[in-house]
Amino acid sequence: MLKEHESIKLADLYKMFGDATRLKILYALFESKQSVSELCTKIEMSQSATSHQLRILKDHSLVIYERSGKQMIYDLSDDHVRDILSQGLTHIRHI
Repeated sequence: MLKEHESIKLADLYKMFGDATRLKILYALFESKQSVSELCTKIEMSQSATSHQLRILKDHSLVIYERSGKQMIYDLSDDHVRDILSQGLTHIRHI
């Protein structure tokens, strides 16, 4: 049985995947590490909107970043995030 704090944390995690913009960002990062400007171009959103969503994803430990000169380069935080995205896509393609 799930403990109360685990169910709350798990529900919060799944909420992160309930936003189409965040999913676009995560799938873009699934392909490769990218800067904010690359992500903006790929998902066709403004820098401020993209940065806002990246901050939310970072706060939930789904993405990490490293500084490269003046740019921030984002990536998925670990293979668990890759697995969640991959399994979700496999599931919807077989419905």
